[in-house]
Amino acid sequence: QVQVVASGGGLVQPGGSLRLSCTGRGLTLDSYAIGWFRQAPGKEREGVSCISSSDGPSNYADSVKGRFTISRDKTKNTVYLQMNSLKPEDIGEYYCGADLFNTNCDPQRGHYDYWGQGTQVIVSS
Repeated sequence: QVQVVASGGGLVQPGGSLRLSCTGRGLTLDSYAIGWFRQAPGKEREGVSCISSSDGPSNYADSVKGRFTISRDKTKNTVYLQMNSLKPEDIGEYYCGADLFNTNCDPQRGHYDYWGQGTQVIVSS
């Protein structure tokens, strides 16, 4: 099956860091914009960050700018989301999705065809 799988979540204290991974299964992520999304209990899913295909731009939601960094490791068919200075507002289930040939991605918009199981992020003292 074709999917993208998020991993790397966990429990961290405020101010701490986590690195999430999005790994392609049955597809090559180089051809896709990869978006990260999160959903906190009782809230709508929100876009967090995305990295465009074809060496296009990376973009971030205002709430995470300066704290999160998205990157690709093409040799590992993986996109990372490095999350620093974590806040309690960052809690939620984090998912990644793949949007074919999107060279100018928007963290809140896109046609993300492929999904997988999310990974939980908890920020608590």
